[in-house]
Amino acid sequence: MFAATAIDTTNKPAFYNELATQLKALLEGEDDSIANAANTSALIYQMVPDLNWAGFYFLQSDEELVLGPFQGKPACVRIAVGKGVCGTAVDLGMSMLIKDVHDFPGHIACDADSRSELVVLLRDADGVFGVLDLDSPLPGRFDKEDQAGIEKLAAIYVAASSFEG
Repeated sequence: MFAATAIDTTNKPAFYNELATQLKALLEGEDDSIANAANTSALIYQMVPDLNWAGFYFLQSDEELVLGPFQGKPACVRIAVGKGVCGTAVDLGMSMLIKDVHDFPGHIACDADSRSELVVLLRDADGVFGVLDLDSPLPGRFDKEDQAGIEKLAAIYVAASSFEG
């Protein structure tokens, strides 16, 4: 049975390297994409400080993301590509690091307590198929080190998971 172990958060690169090691161990031997998304969001929510939401949105079509496994308050179920931070990330084909969501035109407030947001793309050989989304109640919670660390975790999730069927 997997058990997450506490990680010192004072050195972000070292923190994310250790979290990546734990995520690989957690997902080892399992390729179900939904189960892996559930465990990935749970581990991130448990281990990354100052989050109020961590989860996945998957492309249902070229025009719409649909909610996947997550941790936190109930969330918006459908997000149009090009709308909100998640939909904009997909539309632009890049991660989005938003210091204050109140300054982001068209932000979708699924949780009014969220103040900053980090969205990273999920990509496989066929291209972008979803996002990993983190929200925090603290403005400016995320920086480039967080973005690099979460992008690494997203890549581990993608590599471990099968998206067929």
